[in-house]
Amino acid sequence: MVLDLSVYLVIGARDAGPRGVRATVEAALAGGVSAVQLRDKQASGRELMALAAELLDILGDTGVPLLVNDRLDIALASGAHGVHLGQSDLDVGHARRLAGPEFVIGLSASRPEEIAEVHSLASGTVDYLGIGPVFPTTTKLDARAAVGLAELAALCASTTLPCVGIGGINARNAASVWATGVHGLAVVSAIGGAPDPCVAAADLRGARP
Repeated sequence: MVLDLSVYLVIGARDAGPRGVRATVEAALAGGVSAVQLRDKQASGRELMALAAELLDILGDTGVPLLVNDRLDIALASGAHGVHLGQSDLDVGHARRLAGPEFVIGLSASRPEEIAEVHSLASGTVDYLGIGPVFPTTTKLDARAAVGLAELAALCASTTLPCVGIGGINARNAASVWATGVHGLAVVSAIGGAPDPCVAAADLRGARP
């Protein structure tokens, strides 16, 4: 699978509003979303499995991958394409050994020392890095202080791994985030909370130089 992280939708049952997950994701796909991550901290394992199954059905044969936040067990059991891990989640080396070489593994790494640690791992352990929050955000309650554009650019320049910016990104600031050298923009409310997810996704993609 060729991994396209350019417009990366992060979504859970509560992020789609009254429209619902299916309608939101279908519209976002039409607008150019290239990757989807299931992230729902409040859902039970059973609920996550059901959401993953629904998302895989929506994505079908589009070639757009589904990743699951934190829960490698759910990702593997559901047949998702990958997992995104945080610094306090399962060790990425262990995750790679369990999941195999074709499985996509993303890792949150927003400090120079965290990226340096990734570089010390065997090649192929991590497929991409999530860096953020780029701007202040209320979507993730335990988010760190904002990284900012200058630090995001420096972190992207310090690694050959694809980097995805996340946190507070929307159509108004997307061009400035693209200018840092990121490979993609990960968003929650910019698409899930938009009046038209199709237009919102297209605007994020269209901001790329």
